[in-house]
Amino acid sequence: MSSSDIFIGETIGTAVLILLGGGVCAAVTLKSSKARGAGWLAITFGWGFAVLTGAYISAPLSGAHLNPAVTVGLAVKSGEWGDVPLYIASQMFGALIGATLVWLAYYGQFRAHLTDHEIVGGPGSQATKSVEAQESAAGPVLGIFSTGPEIRNPVQNLATEVIGTFVLVLAILTQGLNGDGKGLGTIGVLITSLVVVGIGLSLGGPTGYAINPARDLGPRIVHALLPLPNKGGSDWGYAYVPVIGPLVGAALAGGLYNVAFA
Repeated sequence: MSSSDIFIGETIGTAVLILLGGGVCAAVTLKSSKARGAGWLAITFGWGFAVLTGAYISAPLSGAHLNPAVTVGLAVKSGEWGDVPLYIASQMFGALIGATLVWLAYYGQFRAHLTDHEIVGGPGSQATKSVEAQESAAGPVLGIFSTGPEIRNPVQNLATEVIGTFVLVLAILTQGLNGDGKGLGTIGVLITSLVVVGIGLSLGGPTGYAINPARDLGPRIVHALLPLPNKGGSDWGYAYVPVIGPLVGAALAGGLYNVAFA
């Protein structure tokens, strides 16, 4: 596959992944959304369908990595690293686009949510915290864009992301790769989407299961840049966890594949 195929496929596919995945988080979270309060099942299946849609769109062009961790796992398996920077850059660009589209699609709901005094007003609320506190804490809509821990323990949080991504990448490596071994085949896309749902249901509770550095970092950057009133901080103190954890988990999965399955 050509460099242009990789760029177009990964950019569009990742943008669709983040649009639909972030979209379900927005639908469940935001005031005046018809799906508000739909819960964790809606989020996990929404992300599974987001993977399904983005991967089917991009598979013919780029192999549907849509995730730097998947790209690294495939590179560890094959030993081919030449296209890794292009894949990751394209995924990050797509994630930025997808997160911006979530904001546009839910623009009115974002404004209604972030100007509601029951959500951001009153003593001790986000609106009345100091600038320093707002910059360091996770804002009231950050969970639409990126992940965060229920219990902030860096070692446990890293371990959770390592384990979840290890399962994802090992599942991808052991089934359904296309003919050149650089991405998912048709059946592999469906299986992987179901694996993502399973990871969310089983392992998503502690950290929100980023299992994808671009999925977390790209939208976190968008959250920091968007002109959202009372948006609060982007929790940069945690941002390394959903980047390093998935990359480590992917490398371990690739290594285990070469030892046990190759």
